[in-house]
Amino acid sequence: MGSSGPRPGPAPLLLLLVLLGAERPGATELTFELPDSAEQCFHEAVESGVKFSLDFQVITGGHYDVDCYVKDPLGNTIYRGTKKQYDSFTHRAEATGVYQFCFSNEFSTFSHKTVYFDFQVGDEPPILPDMGNKVTALTQMESACVTIHEALKTVIDSQTHYRLREAQDRARAEDLNSRVSYWSVGETVTLFVVSVSQVLLLRSFFTEKRPTHGAVHS
Repeated sequence: MGSSGPRPGPAPLLLLLVLLGAERPGATELTFELPDSAEQCFHEAVESGVKFSLDFQVITGGHYDVDCYVKDPLGNTIYRGTKKQYDSFTHRAEATGVYQFCFSNEFSTFSHKTVYFDFQVGDEPPILPDMGNKVTALTQMESACVTIHEALKTVIDSQTHYRLREAQDRARAEDLNSRVSYWSVGETVTLFVVSVSQVLLLRSFFTEKRPTHGAVHS
């Protein structure tokens, strides 16, 4: 029997498992309803020197805008956005403590909003062990893992973007459908009233009015 060729070692499989299991920095994604004339706040503990970022977008409601602000543990406002449809904010914490970020719809008196946000804390860890301290050139397998990891991140970001766009477009389509339905019902009622009025008017033109003569008795 001929000897089989050398089997691939466990290194490629190990690198692939490490790539798939690479953790993202502490992240929180949430979609929530923000009623009219209301404010919703969230809190996150962050260590000094740690970078965090906030991305948000209004999906449905009104003019698709919302007020947003971020405060540090000392109560200082480090970010404020007024009537924003979407925005991004990145900051490196200067003090350890609980950071507060709030979304306000107090300027709206009748339309509630649906808001999506992504709050990430910390830098992304290296994909492979000891990559952060490695000063030599990456091997071909390591370079391929880094390329695949960056491509996967791009795919995830694109999926999130298209998912939000789909939800926003669906909400607009449903709102347009409701307006068209109400307009159609109004037109139907108007045509019915006009038709009945015309029929009654035409009947009044062709109705013969017979004078009544009172009988005279001597």
